[in-house]
Amino acid sequence: MVDTNHDGQYSVYWPSAPKPGRKNRPLAHRLETLAGKKIALLWGYLFRGDEVYATLESALKEKYPGISFINWAEFGSIHGNDEREVVAGLPARLKELGADAVLSGMGC
Repeated sequence: MVDTNHDGQYSVYWPSAPKPGRKNRPLAHRLETLAGKKIALLWGYLFRGDEVYATLESALKEKYPGISFINWAEFGSIHGNDEREVVAGLPARLKELGADAVLSGMGC
Protein backbone atom coordinates (compact mmCIF):
# COMPACT_ATOMS: atom_id res chain seq x y z
CA MET A 1 0.00 0.00 0.00
CA VAL A 2 1.30 3.49 -0.94
CA ASP A 3 1.15 6.33 1.54
CA THR A 4 -0.41 9.27 -0.34
CA ASN A 5 -0.57 11.70 2.58
CA HIS A 6 2.63 13.75 2.11
CA ASP A 7 1.23 17.18 2.94
CA GLY A 8 3.31 18.56 0.04
CA GLN A 9 6.62 17.30 1.45
CA TYR A 10 8.80 14.67 -0.14
CA SER A 11 12.27 13.34 0.53
CA VAL A 12 14.85 14.57 -1.97
CA TYR A 13 18.23 13.03 -2.74
CA TRP A 14 21.08 14.82 -4.47
CA PRO A 15 22.51 12.47 -7.11
CA SER A 16 25.91 14.11 -7.26
CA ALA A 17 28.77 13.31 -4.95
CA PRO A 18 31.93 15.29 -4.22
CA LYS A 19 34.68 14.67 -6.76
CA PRO A 20 37.75 13.42 -4.92
CA GLY A 21 41.07 15.01 -5.84
CA ARG A 22 39.53 18.01 -7.61
CA LYS A 23 40.28 21.41 -6.21
CA ASN A 24 38.54 24.60 -7.15
CA ARG A 25 40.70 26.92 -9.19
CA PRO A 26 40.36 30.68 -9.42
CA LEU A 27 38.49 32.05 -12.41
CA ALA A 28 40.49 33.22 -15.40
CA HIS A 29 41.25 36.93 -15.67
CA ARG A 30 38.37 38.79 -17.33
CA LEU A 31 38.96 41.35 -20.06
CA GLU A 32 37.99 44.87 -19.08
CA THR A 33 36.73 45.55 -22.59
CA LEU A 34 36.33 43.78 -25.91
CA ALA A 35 37.43 46.87 -27.85
CA GLY A 36 40.43 45.98 -30.00
CA LYS A 37 40.35 42.33 -28.96
CA LYS A 38 40.39 39.21 -31.14
CA ILE A 39 37.63 36.79 -30.19
CA ALA A 40 37.70 33.13 -31.21
CA LEU A 41 34.30 31.62 -31.97
CA LEU A 42 33.83 27.94 -31.10
CA TRP A 43 30.87 25.92 -32.24
CA GLY A 44 29.77 22.29 -32.15
CA TYR A 45 27.98 22.56 -35.55
CA LEU A 46 24.64 22.14 -33.78
CA PHE A 47 21.62 24.40 -33.80
CA ARG A 48 22.18 27.46 -36.04
CA GLY A 49 25.45 28.83 -34.76
CA ASP A 50 26.51 30.16 -38.15
CA GLU A 51 23.48 32.46 -38.16
CA VAL A 52 23.72 33.35 -34.47
CA TYR A 53 27.42 34.18 -34.66
CA ALA A 54 26.93 36.38 -37.77
CA THR A 55 24.32 38.41 -35.89
CA LEU A 56 26.42 38.53 -32.72
CA GLU A 57 29.54 39.65 -34.61
CA SER A 58 27.63 42.50 -36.20
CA ALA A 59 26.23 43.69 -32.87
CA LEU A 60 29.57 43.44 -31.07
CA LYS A 61 31.37 45.35 -33.85
CA GLU A 62 28.94 48.23 -33.33
CA LYS A 63 29.58 48.28 -29.59
CA TYR A 64 33.34 47.61 -29.40
CA PRO A 65 35.62 49.48 -31.83
CA GLY A 66 38.39 47.39 -33.34
CA ILE A 67 37.00 44.03 -32.22
CA SER A 68 37.77 41.17 -34.59
CA PHE A 69 36.81 37.51 -34.76
CA ILE A 70 38.39 34.19 -35.60
CA ASN A 71 35.70 32.25 -37.44
CA TRP A 72 34.48 28.96 -35.98
CA ALA A 73 35.50 27.18 -39.20
CA GLU A 74 39.17 27.67 -38.22
CA PHE A 75 38.74 25.18 -35.38
CA GLY A 76 36.36 22.53 -36.67
CA SER A 77 33.49 21.09 -34.71
CA ILE A 78 34.11 20.85 -30.98
CA HIS A 79 31.26 18.36 -30.77
CA GLY A 80 32.00 15.89 -33.55
CA ASN A 81 33.78 12.62 -34.22
CA ASP A 82 37.18 14.20 -33.63
CA GLU A 83 36.14 16.45 -30.75
CA ARG A 84 38.84 15.09 -28.40
CA GLU A 85 41.58 16.03 -30.82
CA VAL A 86 40.03 19.41 -31.62
CA VAL A 87 39.58 20.32 -27.95
CA ALA A 88 43.04 19.03 -26.99
CA GLY A 89 44.58 21.22 -29.69
CA LEU A 90 42.65 24.36 -28.74
CA PRO A 91 45.23 25.99 -26.44
CA ALA A 92 47.96 25.84 -29.08
CA ARG A 93 45.61 26.86 -31.90
CA LEU A 94 44.24 29.82 -29.90
CA LYS A 95 47.76 31.01 -29.16
CA GLU A 96 48.82 30.56 -32.79
CA LEU A 97 45.87 32.65 -34.01
CA GLY A 98 46.37 35.34 -31.34
CA ALA A 99 42.99 34.97 -29.62
CA ASP A 100 42.35 37.24 -26.65
CA ALA A 101 39.13 35.50 -25.63
CA VAL A 102 36.80 32.67 -26.65
CA LEU A 103 33.08 32.63 -27.22
CA SER A 104 31.60 29.13 -27.24
CA GLY A 105 27.95 28.38 -27.71
CA MET A 106 25.02 26.84 -29.55
CA GLY A 107 25.04 23.35 -28.16
CA CYS A 108 28.67 23.26 -27.04
